[in-house]
Amino acid sequence: MFLKNCIFLCMIFTLSNVVTSMAQDDNISSLSEVGAEMLPSTIAPYQRNPFNIPLLKYPVFPDYSVNIEERGAVKSEPVTELVNQLIAEISNRGGGKLIIPEGKWKSGRIILKSNVNLYLDEGAEIEFSGNAEDYLPSVFTAHEGIEIMGAGAFIYACGEDNIAVTGKGHIYGPQMDVPVRKNSNSIAWLEKEFPAEVDKRIFDGMEGRRFFAPKVISPINCRNVLIEGITIGRCLFWNVNPIYCENVIIRGITVNSVGIPSGDGIDITSCKNVLIEYCTMNCGDDCYALKGGRDKDGLRIGKPTENAIIRYCIAKAGHGGVTIGSETAGGIKNIYAYGCVFDGTQIGIRFKTRRPRAGVSENLFYENFRMINVRDAFVWDLLGTPQFMGDLAKRLPLRPITELTPEVKNIHIRSFIIESAKRLIVANGIPEQPFSNVVIESGSIYCKKLIPTMNDFKGFTMRDLSITSDDNVINLLDGRDLLLDNIRFTLPENKLYVYMKGEMIKNIEFKNIQPEIEIIKEK
Repeated sequence: MFLKNCIFLCMIFTLSNVVTSMAQDDNISSLSEVGAEMLPSTIAPYQRNPFNIPLLKYPVFPDYSVNIEERGAVKSEPVTELVNQLIAEISNRGGGKLIIPEGKWKSGRIILKSNVNLYLDEGAEIEFSGNAEDYLPSVFTAHEGIEIMGAGAFIYACGEDNIAVTGKGHIYGPQMDVPVRKNSNSIAWLEKEFPAEVDKRIFDGMEGRRFFAPKVISPINCRNVLIEGITIGRCLFWNVNPIYCENVIIRGITVNSVGIPSGDGIDITSCKNVLIEYCTMNCGDDCYALKGGRDKDGLRIGKPTENAIIRYCIAKAGHGGVTIGSETAGGIKNIYAYGCVFDGTQIGIRFKTRRPRAGVSENLFYENFRMINVRDAFVWDLLGTPQFMGDLAKRLPLRPITELTPEVKNIHIRSFIIESAKRLIVANGIPEQPFSNVVIESGSIYCKKLIPTMNDFKGFTMRDLSITSDDNVINLLDGRDLLLDNIRFTLPENKLYVYMKGEMIKNIEFKNIQPEIEIIKEK
């Protein structure tokens, strides 16, 4: 026992030295350097630009401001009507700032207009209604990637240019005991059958119709969008969800939605040119998610999420730190996440789609990040579960490749530190369309388990890594073209066991590997 303890301590000491060295050499972000509290006053040039996204600039607003309290708002009554009236007034005169001053305010849906900055003073709190009637009439929006007529969002805009929600104030959803929280937000039933005409897809909660809870901030078909500085809590559904927007900047916001089902932090749906930086997410679902529309509806619309940068952000509690999907039909491409820290997140980097979700997710770059106490570092979750997907969640039999078969490819992960993870890689691909062309390199890793599941891939390289694990097993099923090169393992028994299974498995190569490898081919 004494000898085992000594060996384990030596393993940890070795890893610590490696981690420290890499942190110094590659300037990998630490927890104290990222997140909303570290927000700089200006937008810095990009560290690297693998796909030539333009440096986004703040929308510019005229030097004109209106304070709602000075125009008659009182804290004891909802300010919805007055706020929307003032927003329209400011927009009609050319734009400016609408100030929500210190204090607690109540509101229904706020509708932003072009050239208006909705500014929440420090100490300002807006609590939004839990009554469906306060989000009528229905507006054009998308719910989980399917276009509908519904509540939209607490703060909504459609077809506007130059809009902003900024300041140091707080936005809250209604109290936890309101009836609207009992409504299901799941749209899984809808993807099977719904009217072709969007204006007939009405979900307003009236006359027995379903009601999909509003998101917190969700502009649709807008240009030049800024969301900065605010804190959001107690949401009903997703927190920040730009849809079909171009030139979106999200800086220094904080989201707290732990314990709320589908309480995603930031969901980008079919947007072009997006910068997310210095944000802090503590969420009931995914923290930062890139989406591209759902199933046949997403194919019909055909709008990808493209050219998005996520940098110097924190993902704390949440199902996924940075997640691709699960709505992928219109495509997701040119995503660059760097300098982020995942602290206690269930999954650090997550790729998520399903057989009928369609679309191509490609050119995905991740670098200079740190993971602390995550459950899984890297996950390919491409089949789902029988509970939601039925037989489509079963690997076999192979399905025909159609327009609804999703594809995930061209992923580059480099320069990182995983301080602690329960599992390094969990990968369940789609056998008829394996995920492909993955490179993971230049990292230091400590994990309890290595790779318990890695199925249905084509072209997967891991190189220049230092891996310390309490486990020494890799399980491969129907994978092709795997290369492990220049990896220093510190493992129990000083031995790596690789189990290979499946008729399609081939071209599995190991180069410059320490320690000894034993390959077991299973029938």
